[in-house]
Amino acid sequence: MEISATGRPEVRITPADVGKRVSVRRLGEPGSGPEKFTDTVGVLTSWDGGVLMITRRDGESVGIPESVLVAGKVVPPAPARRRGPAATYPELARAAARAWRPVESERLGEWELRAAGGFTRRANSVLPLGDPGTGLDAALDAVRRWYGERGLPAYVQTATGAEGTQELLCAELERRGWVREVSAELWTGALAPVADRAPGAGVVLSRTADEAWLARYQRKGVSEVALRVLQGGSGGGAEPSVWFAAVPGAGPGEPPAAIGRCAVDGRWAGFAAVEVDPDRRRQGLATEVMAALARRALDEGASAAWLQVEADNEGGRALYRALGFLPHHAYHHYRAPGEPGTPSGSARPGRPWNSRGRA
Repeated sequence: MEISATGRPEVRITPADVGKRVSVRRLGEPGSGPEKFTDTVGVLTSWDGGVLMITRRDGESVGIPESVLVAGKVVPPAPARRRGPAATYPELARAAARAWRPVESERLGEWELRAAGGFTRRANSVLPLGDPGTGLDAALDAVRRWYGERGLPAYVQTATGAEGTQELLCAELERRGWVREVSAELWTGALAPVADRAPGAGVVLSRTADEAWLARYQRKGVSEVALRVLQGGSGGGAEPSVWFAAVPGAGPGEPPAAIGRCAVDGRWAGFAAVEVDPDRRRQGLATEVMAALARRALDEGASAAWLQVEADNEGGRALYRALGFLPHHAYHHYRAPGEPGTPSGSARPGRPWNSRGRA
């Protein structure tokens, strides 16, 4: 809360501060309880018609009539994490994109249009890092044409809540009727503590997702296109080094008890598809898989790790916190208005292990 020289709260923001991170205090909603005031922190995305729109860290937008403002000020960007690897959103977004490569991509200015036959939203959405080289409406029209030519719904992937994220773009998409369909979080942590958590002696590592690994993978009937996305690079050139992990099943012909995937890319190791047999939960198998993958990533020169997790994935979130991961930013997929949603095989894009043993 901003205090004036007279000791009274003061509103020190104006419409000129759109795009900046602000903290505001307003009179509480009638009947909301004993609290007289409500505080909101986020990016000021618009100030029109006497209403401020503020996008919070999780991507939710809050409308606040200026008539109920008590205090307001511009505040510094979201504070840097006190522990763990430091990174901006663009750095992590590019690392995550390289770890989950589409089959086809095309540039629209600095935006990347990605397609993979509908296998996961991440591989079938626009990554809008920078300037598309044209006005937003023209860019979105081009996006819809490009995906329409491939028989796919048009999605734009955005992020909120960290340095370099896209609260203003989210607000513009919502004003144009784009539907926020899926939100999740990207978490980061140091790699060495993960490697030290378990021996991982029974974990088998491979460069390919074989039939046994796919038998445990949650998305059944994986196509050749999906395999190309999953297997990505093979450790050569500028491609990430992709590894698959499996804990063998209880008997011959049984699917693995647990699996995981890791893409090593410079200092970053990205974990995904960590899944556990529902009958083998709470035995530390997810930790074993991640520890084995982390050791391989350390051998290849990585030092930091990231993963993606949904808000309702309580089991996964508890595991990742125990391994030293913390949220870095939220990311969202916006679908073009009037288009059918959910590409095939993408009901839970990038969803790491949870208490139900699914990704």
